[in-house]
Amino acid sequence: MTMLAYTLGVLLFAIGLIASIALHEVGHMWPAKKFGVKVTQYFVGFGRTLWSTKRGETEYGVKAIPLGGYVKLVGMLPPEKGADPTTVRKSNTGLFTQLISDARQAEYEHVDPSETDRLFYRKPWWQKLIVMTGGPMVNVVIAVMLLGGIWMLYGVYEPRPVVAQVSDCVIPADEVAADPERTCEGGDTVSPARDAGLRSSDRIVSFNGEWVGSWDELTGLIRGNEDGVAAIGVMRDGRPMTLRTNTTVSVRPDLEDQAEYVEVGFLGVTPEQVRERQGPVYVMASMWDYTKATGEALIQLPQRMVGVFEAAFGGEREQDSPVSVVGASRVAGEIASTDQLIVGDKIAGAIQLLGIVNLFVALFNFIPLLPLDGGHIAGALYEAVRRGIARVRGRPDPGYVDVAKMLPVAYAMAGILICMGVLLIYADLVNPIRLGL
Repeated sequence: MTMLAYTLGVLLFAIGLIASIALHEVGHMWPAKKFGVKVTQYFVGFGRTLWSTKRGETEYGVKAIPLGGYVKLVGMLPPEKGADPTTVRKSNTGLFTQLISDARQAEYEHVDPSETDRLFYRKPWWQKLIVMTGGPMVNVVIAVMLLGGIWMLYGVYEPRPVVAQVSDCVIPADEVAADPERTCEGGDTVSPARDAGLRSSDRIVSFNGEWVGSWDELTGLIRGNEDGVAAIGVMRDGRPMTLRTNTTVSVRPDLEDQAEYVEVGFLGVTPEQVRERQGPVYVMASMWDYTKATGEALIQLPQRMVGVFEAAFGGEREQDSPVSVVGASRVAGEIASTDQLIVGDKIAGAIQLLGIVNLFVALFNFIPLLPLDGGHIAGALYEAVRRGIARVRGRPDPGYVDVAKMLPVAYAMAGILICMGVLLIYADLVNPIRLGL
């Protein structure tokens, strides 16, 4: 049953990813067709064609490698100034010069003179901007719908000041991080919570005379108390009582950065978690937090790939390591097959994972480098600025931005992305992240 659940989780998550890719490409194709751009191909996947059909001037299909997709917008590259776009120059010198010339010529294989106005490069900059932002913005919408839907309809587990578990002893958090199997040993100090006589299901209502309305408030009071006297007001079986002890100073994760550790006051209780539905304000704030965290992850990606390389060849794989679609699918399989979560939490976890992947794909595609969507977005914005400055200064229209000149960068970037993808997939196969569920 566990293997069946794992396989089902992987398959369903993979289907969700493929659907996200397909919708991303629709985000490019639909506005392009609305603006009159000639669209000759719409494919999900790369490599050998498994199935295709032609509707009008567009061929729709599925290819063998489901790691992306593409839409063929005719005329993405403008012709070289003063040259016939349908003819390849014979006097090119240099590898990149010839590649650029070949790429220009390939843009016009399916164009006749009557379709000149349907070429992508000839469209106004704002139409180019809409077409190229359409794909990643679809991923943003998917992320908001998936994550927001879970938060608002299913709910989010929030801690409340009710004791779920009492620690037997004081174990520094950095020691637990280094050895997750670490348990109480003979030399460890008895936890203040155990010393005070706190029990499971006790509701903590005050701390040193201050009313406690939430777990966050209680956490702040405990941490700030260091090793001082603690008078803990609780409700036990409907009866109020006050328990007394001294908190102790212990190494705990920093609330602002969980990767850092600080010495703060420690009591030794784990809160009860209650699932609560959230509202639009929570969704907006959380999406902003997720977006910032994803942006920071993108900035750190080159550095983190070093760790992935080491993990792929025998090193330790970090829990927050970057993953490929293979790794994300394996995580979905682990969520689906664990016995530690109820069915609702499994479904919610997989949906949230898919939402996070969509948010990452969106922000990644906004990077202003070809062949990513962001490279074309940057070209459209540059064209708008350049033409606007020329118009204000009364100078001639400088014309369309020639993104073909950036093809060497695009080829280099594509090579880097392929290498990164292969390395991530290999690492996810030989040394995958395991949730420990």
